[in-house]
Amino acid sequence: MSDVATIDAEFAAWQERVRGKNICETSLLATDYLNHFNEVVMLIGMVPDMAEVLEDAKGWKPKSYADHFRDSGFSAKEVAIEAYEHSPRQFREPFDQTVARLNDGVAWSVARLEQLVAKGDADRIRHFAEESSRQLQKLIEFASAIINGNTLNQGEIDQVLRRR
Repeated sequence: MSDVATIDAEFAAWQERVRGKNICETSLLATDYLNHFNEVVMLIGMVPDMAEVLEDAKGWKPKSYADHFRDSGFSAKEVAIEAYEHSPRQFREPFDQTVARLNDGVAWSVARLEQLVAKGDADRIRHFAEESSRQLQKLIEFASAIINGNTLNQGEIDQVLRRR
């Protein structure tokens, strides 16, 4: 059997293994991982109206895909962790790059909000929180598109962060 046939057979086996488990059969990735980001992005957006949620946002830490699932109640978490390792490169690489940008973006946004809150400029806090939330949400949408089997141009992802 050729290497390509072996890879195709292995991928087909993984597609069958994830079927019906809320894991995309095309990318072998699960959108459940994005819950890790959705909560902190919501907190960032709430800071202008409830400054005390900044403390919760400051407590957020990046979490690897595998760690997220290990700590989750996701019913197929072991399969999700294993499937990630077999995700095709055209999905896994842009997904990992987008996650890295999300991790950096959240950390930067929380640190900047902390500075703005210390200065007490309500208008700047609101503007920054809204813009950060919007940009981070766009990155979550990119990650979701990748998870759901769509390939993205890295330039599209880069463009979101250049607006800062």
